[in-house]
Amino acid sequence: MNTSPGNYSGLVRIGLAGVIWGSIPIFVRMVDASPFVIVFWRVAFGAATALLYLVVSGKISEVRALRGRDVVALVGMGALLAVNWVLFFGAFTLTRVAVVELVSYTGPVFVAALLPFVSKERFDRRIIVPLTLAFGGTALIIGLGQLSIPGGRSSWGAVMAFGTALIYAVLMLVGKRLLARMSALVLALGQYSVACLLLLPAVIMLPGASSAKEWGALAALGVVHTTTAILIFLSGLRMVRADHAAVVTYAEPVTAVIFAALFLAEPLSWVTAVGGVAVIAAGVLVARLAPNSGMETGGLVAPASTELSSDELESTATESPGNTDGSRR
Repeated sequence: MNTSPGNYSGLVRIGLAGVIWGSIPIFVRMVDASPFVIVFWRVAFGAATALLYLVVSGKISEVRALRGRDVVALVGMGALLAVNWVLFFGAFTLTRVAVVELVSYTGPVFVAALLPFVSKERFDRRIIVPLTLAFGGTALIIGLGQLSIPGGRSSWGAVMAFGTALIYAVLMLVGKRLLARMSALVLALGQYSVACLLLLPAVIMLPGASSAKEWGALAALGVVHTTTAILIFLSGLRMVRADHAAVVTYAEPVTAVIFAALFLAEPLSWVTAVGGVAVIAAGVLVARLAPNSGMETGGLVAPASTELSSDELESTATESPGNTDGSRR
């Protein structure tokens, strides 16, 4: 692994993004509202931040340059994103944070497993071991782990978390193609805007935030955990290998479990810990696989600059196999 200062800086930024995402459950639990309402305000604040960045950076013309097929694709991606985050946030109300985070993090393994079905690549047999680890760890967490929280319907929460992993795989596989035609921020803005429109009826019909603390949590989820965290992640990704970056992003489930124990009174059971280690090991193995011919893993190290222009951000996004459009968290 490259040990240059730029590489360390990149890894720190990616790790910081992971830690920010790991604190999401705390802010979700601070808001006494339906997951539909929480996700609406998250994408609303996220879209506003992304739009502001595009305007300030002089890149707003990219939105006007979108073609008809790209707009259609963004509508589909936005709808999937809305479902993904509603399931993800809803799962936190039904089961423990560790279960949601660790089960949902089987998503990167599904991306590798489903890749041959949406591309011309042959099935990579090396994925069998990580896939087995991911399924085994998930089965252990759901089957024997401590799922319940007071008043929660634990089994449904685990199923919803598993659903987010599957939807994540679809979002990544489709999003990768779209990033060849648009920047990550334009893709994010499109997804957030569509999701916002689709969830608008829920905000009209359901009760929302009622205190300054809840509004602060919603603003943080949109501004900090969504657009800002993505920018931090991309600025670090430019400095390091994409597979190294993918490994460091597992700071998210680890810190989420730690934060849940410290702030949400959810101690980690040994069964969930063992299952979680299996899931994380599966993701690390996938991230560290050497690419087959044509396999897009973005293994080059970019120049170790500490500044990231809009053009460089777009280039970084199109080379990365990971969370470049905000759909992961």
